[in-house]
Amino acid sequence: MRVLRVYLWVALLGALGAVLVAPHAAAQEQDGALSASDYLAWEALADRAEAVVARAVATNAVLENLREQVAEWRERFIAAEGTNAARIAILREQITALGAPPGEGESESEAIASRRADLNTQLSDAMAPVRRANEALRLAEGLIRQIDTLIRARQADEMLRREPAPINPVLYPPAATNISDSVTSLIAETTARWQSDALRDALQQNLLQIAVYLAIALILLLRGRQTMEQLTLLVIERFSGRAVRLAAFFTSLFQVLVPLFGIFLLVQAVQLTGLLGFRGERLVGVLPLMGAAIFGARWLANRLQPIHDDGMGVLPIPSDRPVKMRLQITWLGTLIAILLLLNAFARVQSLAPETQAVLYFPVFVLIGLTHFRIGKIIMRVAGEAIAAAETATFALRVQRIVGRALLLVGVAAPFVAAIGYKNLAYFLAMPTSLTLAVLALLRVLHDIVMELYALLTGKTIDEAREALTPSLISFVLVLASVPLLALIWGARVADLTEILAQVREGFAIGETVISPGAFLVFAVIFAVLYAGTRLFQSALKSSILPKTQFDQGAQTALVSGVGYVGIGLAAIIAVTTAGIDLSGLALVAGALSVGIGFGLQNIVSNFISGIILLVERPVAEGDWIEVGGHMGIVKDISVRSTRIETFDKNDVIVPNADFISGAVKNWTRGNVTGRIIVVVGVAYGSDTRRVAEILLEIAMDHPLVSLNPEPAVDFLDFGASSLDFQIRMILPDIGQGMAVRTEIRHQITERFAAEGIEIPFPQSDVWLRNPETLRPERVSPEPLSSETVVSGPGTEHEHEHEHEAGQPVVDTAMHANANERTRSE
Repeated sequence: MRVLRVYLWVALLGALGAVLVAPHAAAQEQDGALSASDYLAWEALADRAEAVVARAVATNAVLENLREQVAEWRERFIAAEGTNAARIAILREQITALGAPPGEGESESEAIASRRADLNTQLSDAMAPVRRANEALRLAEGLIRQIDTLIRARQADEMLRREPAPINPVLYPPAATNISDSVTSLIAETTARWQSDALRDALQQNLLQIAVYLAIALILLLRGRQTMEQLTLLVIERFSGRAVRLAAFFTSLFQVLVPLFGIFLLVQAVQLTGLLGFRGERLVGVLPLMGAAIFGARWLANRLQPIHDDGMGVLPIPSDRPVKMRLQITWLGTLIAILLLLNAFARVQSLAPETQAVLYFPVFVLIGLTHFRIGKIIMRVAGEAIAAAETATFALRVQRIVGRALLLVGVAAPFVAAIGYKNLAYFLAMPTSLTLAVLALLRVLHDIVMELYALLTGKTIDEAREALTPSLISFVLVLASVPLLALIWGARVADLTEILAQVREGFAIGETVISPGAFLVFAVIFAVLYAGTRLFQSALKSSILPKTQFDQGAQTALVSGVGYVGIGLAAIIAVTTAGIDLSGLALVAGALSVGIGFGLQNIVSNFISGIILLVERPVAEGDWIEVGGHMGIVKDISVRSTRIETFDKNDVIVPNADFISGAVKNWTRGNVTGRIIVVVGVAYGSDTRRVAEILLEIAMDHPLVSLNPEPAVDFLDFGASSLDFQIRMILPDIGQGMAVRTEIRHQITERFAAEGIEIPFPQSDVWLRNPETLRPERVSPEPLSSETVVSGPGTEHEHEHEHEAGQPVVDTAMHANANERTRSE
């Protein structure tokens, strides 16, 4: 089964490699040469672009259109750089084969010189379209950079442009007049269209359709969201199991989709009436965006902290603050919708800067206040979570950073709007709100990924949170959101396409250019060859080597060696196939090798030692060894270290360098035969020859002791407390050494007891130089006068001083009794 899986993986990767490599190879041969007419058209466009950029009076829309045309030509020039690639490579190899050109004062044969000149001419002709395409490419890239610089400079100037300050009360009367005139003009436009007979006839024809659209739209807007909330609650209450939370989540999406569809029908109905002019239709066209902001914000608020507990609340807010959080997020979405409507109204009516400043300022203040309140709640929740957990996780740190950013923007946006920087305030308020929505959506999707992974794999949600796969999926989602966040914060689509073009073209490291296509080809080829190497290793280990005369250690060493050689060859072949030139990295690698050599010398030493162990095999798996104070059975030998299992069933990882540079005792290398020694001592006065006979009989009678060679008994020495003997025995299996020693000692104890032979133990005699000091002297008590009073505490201190002076201690109670007798007398 395992081999079959490997075969399937190899086939899949091989097919994928063929799909990827074939276009790659075809691209190398593709003739992308441009004609003379193409270059004439390009030169005309380039001249016009240079003139437009030099005057710097064209609008941003014109510049963007011009940039798009230049970018299309750039793609054609990039393709043209591969013209005659195969022919150029062959010509260079032919010139190299002729050898180096002769130096000063040297000469070569006329035939070789003529051939060299002819090949150089052909190479120059083949390189001509490539050089021209490269020159045009550099001009196109320069024009694109100039256009981008001009547009970015305009964006910065527009953002930092100061307008009338809305806190100036003088602006209010003209602003009110301007707003009133704008509304009046919209009404007049609608009234004028109503007076048209053709319009009324068209309205009568579409009246039924309009009525149906309006009826459905009103039902969806008034009852759609509430109905979908009840449906979500019904799913939670009626169903159970692991999929109920996912079902509740996907059901909750209709809380946004249903009312949005109602708004779409409402817009269609209004447009079918034909009463709105150009400006009115543009205002009505912004209604779907406003609905998405309001209903999307409400949905996110309910997902972060659900009203009905479906087990998928992702923002741990205490019970006293979820209502406030939901209200603030929903209110923020409403303010964003109002801001979108103001933008459309200002563009349609061409409001004066003073009017825009007065009109936008209250909205910026409310948005800033909402940001501040949301940031305050997030900061408080993060602080309480960190205090409870006594540590700050990555999620809590990000949450705290987001809270601080909201507090800062909540103060900065209204302030800059108050002093006249309306565009800067808009740049702070709108992108911050959209970024907050994106982060909240990513947080919700993260939990959805966890739930899906747990459901598909049968794991618990806690196990899914610790798994790698859902974390990688969430990381990919975060990376996918980066372009969206870039667009939110002012990046242009052209900026993203420019980055994509640069990535596709590749990045240079020295003189080596690595493109994503080449890297993908490298990865696929390496994966295919690596899978083939693993397959060959599996075949060697399971089918070929067991039929040979190699022992297990040699088989393991051979399989490991094949793996290392296969991986090295796979890397070399993959790099060559992908066309990655690593010669430019040679100097860098040489410089790094010195530092790496010093920093990784221990690792390199262990690696080389591991190869020596696998080749020479002084130690093999299953050997009983002793190294560095550790004794156990060798379980695994890798390139860097060796794993030993001790007799306490603990694993000890020993660096391979210790096996090469230190002493290693191998108890079972070659065979399991070994010698054991049992040492015993008898009391002085024992018959030493009888002791030797008894010990030899015990050794000879044990069934696990080898009789060839026979065991031997040695009279070792006259010890401090005993006469010392030892028994030397050879065992066919040294692994039984501990059991044999134990049994031999039991028999020695029994035989010595029966023979009356004493096994001594160390004894010590203590001699005192002045034993008389231990005998207390008899002191006749002096008669006490009737005025003498002896107190307990005082007596204790006196006894302590007597004891320190070496005097005999007299019990306090005896003195007290003597005093009592004296008083009575």
